[in-house]
Amino acid sequence: MLRRYLVKRLLIAIPSLLIASLIVFTLPRLIPGDVVVLMLAEKAYAKDLEELRAKLGLDRPLPVQYVEWLGRVTRGDLGESLWTKRPVLEEIGQRLPVTFELAFFGLFFALLIALPVGIISAARQDTISDYFARSLAIFGLSVPAFWLATLLIVLPAIWWGWRPVTGFVEFSRDPFNHVTQLLLPAVILGIATGAALMRLTRGMLLEVLRQDYVRTAWAKGLAERVIVLKHGLRNAIIPVVTLLGTQLPQIIGGTVIIETVFGLPGMSRFLFDAINQRDYPVIQGVNLVVVSLIVVINLTVDTLYAVLDPRIRY
Repeated sequence: MLRRYLVKRLLIAIPSLLIASLIVFTLPRLIPGDVVVLMLAEKAYAKDLEELRAKLGLDRPLPVQYVEWLGRVTRGDLGESLWTKRPVLEEIGQRLPVTFELAFFGLFFALLIALPVGIISAARQDTISDYFARSLAIFGLSVPAFWLATLLIVLPAIWWGWRPVTGFVEFSRDPFNHVTQLLLPAVILGIATGAALMRLTRGMLLEVLRQDYVRTAWAKGLAERVIVLKHGLRNAIIPVVTLLGTQLPQIIGGTVIIETVFGLPGMSRFLFDAINQRDYPVIQGVNLVVVSLIVVINLTVDTLYAVLDPRIRY
């Protein structure tokens, strides 16, 4: 039954990927500016523009370009960067681990904030700790990540003469500094997601703790830890998993700003530079990878549904 459930979800994902590939291919060409003019700069003559456009294949109709590009993608070829002349897949492969690490640490800190604080806030409803946790959640949702990142870079440098590690330290060269340089960006990245998850965890847990079977567990004299964690949290966690599935793409999208502010050479910063340069193959390749990751995340969330509550398989 679980296998059939996953196969259905996988079949639904295929049309989604095709629609997303069409959007990914079309949107970069709607960006104002001509990449051919940018590449030739002041040496742009009409003849040169036409020759370079024909060389890059940009003179053909968009449907033809899309079909050719989609055919290459199915063979694992995302094209070649118009500026670096290197394969896009190779460029992404060098930068993707940095973005993955940042997103993983951001998710880790989000869950580290959300679950304990949300559980304590629900178990101690309308106490000082509950009010304090709810206030922090509102603050976390209200503060923009780029503004908080700028403050945490500028203010400690002014007050204490401290600033985060500049430049990128590879893990193979210095594991400690490599992890350390990602902690502050990851905390900033995970604050908004942690605040949203904390509020939902609190709300759903409060709703579950009011159910009759939980009152029966209290009447039997079970320990509070067992009631809250075993009987309450497991039944309240499914909506939290749903929100987590929608927040993961936002975490990946938030790495664009964080990597730019902290100078991390990740995939998101690579995409930002490619947009400025109108590097179509890179924009298409990075967006397609991100879309594919989101589809995989959604499939993983669907699998977790079936594991947490077997009734969902039906």
